[in-house]
Amino acid sequence: MLRFYGGIDSFKFKYMKKIVAIGGGEIGRAGYPVETMEIDREIIRLTGKKRPKLLFIPTASSDALGYVEDVKRHFGGSLGCEVDALMLLREKLSLKKMTEKIIGADIIYVGGGNTLLLMKTWRKCGVDKILERAYRKGIVMAGVSAGSICWFRDGLSDSVKKFEDGKSGYIKVSGLGFINALHSPHYDFEKERPLALEKMMQKTSGVAVALENCAALEIVDDTFRIITSRSGAKAYRIFFSRGEYHKKEIEQTKRYRPLGELLAKI
Repeated sequence: MLRFYGGIDSFKFKYMKKIVAIGGGEIGRAGYPVETMEIDREIIRLTGKKRPKLLFIPTASSDALGYVEDVKRHFGGSLGCEVDALMLLREKLSLKKMTEKIIGADIIYVGGGNTLLLMKTWRKCGVDKILERAYRKGIVMAGVSAGSICWFRDGLSDSVKKFEDGKSGYIKVSGLGFINALHSPHYDFEKERPLALEKMMQKTSGVAVALENCAALEIVDDTFRIITSRSGAKAYRIFFSRGEYHKKEIEQTKRYRPLGELLAKI
């Protein structure tokens, strides 16, 4: 029984909206360590089940088979999930079949890669609408990098590289809008990102949430907290107010706080 969330019983908690957006980190690809274990355990805990059904959506990596195997090994082998994959580029699935897979899952886990490809593909085949149904049903929405951006209104993405004076640039990609903010993953991992995010926010309303690798934003209904799988991993709120740039570290606490605190320009 899930009773950790303000005394709410497991039945009511099941239908609360849940997101875990991960700024980056490895899950144990060949030659790489597992970096997100504590966050991934929290994703599973939010289902309230010992062996939840996890649906992996690898669209951003062009349905890379190796990535699917990595997810099955990590979430299936190490964490005890029942893992399936939704291949939108390699397979031509009916709307009914896609809906069955998504609505039948306990966790939707979206992989990293090309965010622009991800969102274009989802909108073309109607997966964006199905995911909204799943989100409102209480299925845990999770993912890393592109799979983190997709839950936000917009994201700072390297899906299309622009080259000006020999420097790479970033573009804004529209996500599903479940979180009314712009998002940048890999905030500490790619040296160009902090300045690129600052420039983008000069022309963007609201707040940006920047997550370093091994930091994640966890949202339950209208509350949030920051969780990490590495000591020192940080998250920031970034915005402009009256022409002045603000970058504020988001405190990591065990308790959940009102989502309005995250999205307010204060």
